[in-house]
Amino acid sequence: MNETSSQPTIETPREWLAHRSYSAADYALERIVELKGAAAPTSVSVVLPAREVVETIGPILDALAPLRAAGAIDELVVVDAASADGTAAVAEAHGAIVVQESAVLADHGPAQGKGDALWRSLAVTRGDVVAFLDSDTENFDDRFLRGLLGPLLQEPAVAFVKGAFRRPFRLGETTVPDGGGRVTELVARPLLNLHLPQLAGFVQPLAGEFAARRSLLEQLRFPVGYGVEIATLIDSFRIAGLGALAQVDLGERHNRHQSLRALSAMAYAVMVAAERRIHSTEGAPAVSGPLAFPHEGGLALRHVAVEERPPLAHLNRARRGRRGPAPDQ
Repeated sequence: MNETSSQPTIETPREWLAHRSYSAADYALERIVELKGAAAPTSVSVVLPAREVVETIGPILDALAPLRAAGAIDELVVVDAASADGTAAVAEAHGAIVVQESAVLADHGPAQGKGDALWRSLAVTRGDVVAFLDSDTENFDDRFLRGLLGPLLQEPAVAFVKGAFRRPFRLGETTVPDGGGRVTELVARPLLNLHLPQLAGFVQPLAGEFAARRSLLEQLRFPVGYGVEIATLIDSFRIAGLGALAQVDLGERHNRHQSLRALSAMAYAVMVAAERRIHSTEGAPAVSGPLAFPHEGGLALRHVAVEERPPLAHLNRARRGRRGPAPDQ
């Protein structure tokens, strides 16, 4: 673990790995509380986007309870996607604030996916640091959050932290070590190595576990769907620089595996978000194209949401402008 707040020059992936790689094992709860108390006044919001996760949301919130009790978490918010399985009720029973994603910033229409939920969560949280955690993790441990918070509380120069972990793939009774993360290995990693090799050191560029300073998050565009992880990584790099990014080893993570057809849609969203950032300096157009695939001798079309939400800071400024200047006191 990097124990100093000095500012090394970080320009290459090797330098980055040497100076901005951390381990959750180095951030026990007592250490997190100590760092949070020693930093400039820093509040922490934790956000869990949730869709039909009644089996995992309770254990995850229970695992986070000691951090709340110790003052490491100031807000714990579940952003629910109108789950029909009782997810919201279970989350409330375990002490989380629950909001329905489409009820937040409702003037932007119904929420269209995970990225939309994350973007909207910034409007209902107030933490200086915001940590996002997936809500379908089966082996959740509070080290996931402790690891994400540690570098941000310890290093003022760090503005964005990605989780790194090993992802086994389970098929029936068979488990393949490191066989998960197929979209990462077949799409995201080749794209980054080809066009943004400075980011090649990220073990899990599509990790749903990441945390950042609000001041950075509110400058980012958020794809409404599965493109959100690669988009926030690339945009954070371009806004804050490689030295402001970090990754932390969270151990091993188990989550639900999706079919190849579902992964194709995810890969499409990831590619659209990356392509917009790699090949254009303009704002992302608000378009959504269907994904076509052969089916019964013809073509079937699947809608994949690839629209993007504007930086929340821009939205806030526009709202203040519509209200006009504050009256003289």
